[in-house]
Amino acid sequence: MWKFLKIVGAILLVAVAAILIYASTRPDSFRVERSTAMNAPPEKIFPYIEGLKRWTEWSPYESRDPAMKRTHSGAESGKGAVYEWDGNDSVGKGRMEIVDSRPPNKVTIKLDFLKPFEGHNMAELTVEPKGGRTIVTWAMYGPSTFMTKLVGTFVDMDDMIGRDFAAGLAKLKTVVEK
Repeated sequence: MWKFLKIVGAILLVAVAAILIYASTRPDSFRVERSTAMNAPPEKIFPYIEGLKRWTEWSPYESRDPAMKRTHSGAESGKGAVYEWDGNDSVGKGRMEIVDSRPPNKVTIKLDFLKPFEGHNMAELTVEPKGGRTIVTWAMYGPSTFMTKLVGTFVDMDDMIGRDFAAGLAKLKTVVEK
């Protein structure tokens, strides 16, 4: 019995070591991006992106915690606008600040997650007219910590975050095409 337990222990140790080694070889940064074509001009779409108070109308994260505390500060919209939230485990706690705004085409946001996991990333929303429609792209990128790499070994973060971005863009499309 002792010999069997040693063998099982050694196998488990090798498996854990292999997972940790594999995780350490994953990329040091990530990027998640989704796009949707909308039947609305950039000038109609842009206020929903640049005005953080308007995110409640389309962000997929807003409905996950009806009791979420929201705070807006800084500029009303555009560069310097700040949105902080504190909610349940589904939305966590964090802060976003628009660090660059180029109406009607691009917003860059510094995104700081504080709970349940700390993370410091950037988000970009771009609005590009193309063939009578407007392509809106929502992207998030940043460094991959070892924990991010380890979790990414078991969970497809691109798929998980990408589904949220696609849902948000679909809702934004519904709002701006009214």
